[in-house]
Parts: sequence; structure tokens; C-alpha cells
Amino acid sequence: MGKAANKSRIGENEAIARAKHIRTGAQKLNLIAELIRGKDAGRALLDLEFSTRRVSNIVKELLESAIANAENNHGLDVDRLYVKEATVGRAMVMKRFRARARGRVGKIQKPFSNMRIVVAEKSETKESK
Repeated sequence: MGKAANKSRIGENEAIARAKHIRTGAQKLNLIAELIRGKDAGRALLDLEFSTRRVSNIVKELLESAIANAENNHGLDVDRLYVKEATVGRAMVMKRFRARARGRVGKIQKPFSNMRIVVAEKSETKESK
């Protein structure tokens, strides 16, 4: 009677993790996402560990969650995982104001972001030496 279920948008050798309402702007978060896109999962974790950006700890936790999902829910090999996608989107914006001179206000916007990380298992077609 109801609607048909949506097909899964990720492959059988992929796992996903999402974080909503991360307290930073999408542009700043995308700088961290560019840092890990396409890298091996272990190397991406190391890069996030030694990154000086505040939000890198949150992204590191999200990547660890995606790796755990791959291992526990999909039975993938952790040593062959790499970051297939790292996408960032805008969420809500908290609007505040600061009183200024002569009865005026200064607008303050505090943006939030969403992030999605997809990790996939490398295929065995080409072995690296």
C-alpha cells in the first residue's frame, strides 16, 4: 500500500557516517574534507590527528565512525579502506545581534554544517608493489 523503499545509494563495499549540526561554517569544514578525500583511511586519521584546526577532532570522530560501520555492519577489511567521499553541506544559522552605537545593531551569524563521509574498500584488481 505504501511507497516503495528507496534503493541504497551506496555500494555493497562502502560504508557511510553522517554528522549533523557541526558548529562551524561549511567553507571551513570543507577545507578539512579536502584534506582527507581520496586518501587511505589510516593516513586520513593521521592527518586529522595532527591538524591544527579545531573542527578536525569532530571530523576524526566521524571518520572513525565510518570505519567502524564498515567493519561491523558491512564486514569490510579495515586495512583496505579509503575515503571515497567527504561532502559538506550547510545546516541552520543561529542569528544573534550585538548592540552598536546610536541605537543600531550589528548582525552576528553563527553557522552550522552537516558532513557525510563514505569509505570504500579498494578492489584487488591492481596490487601495489
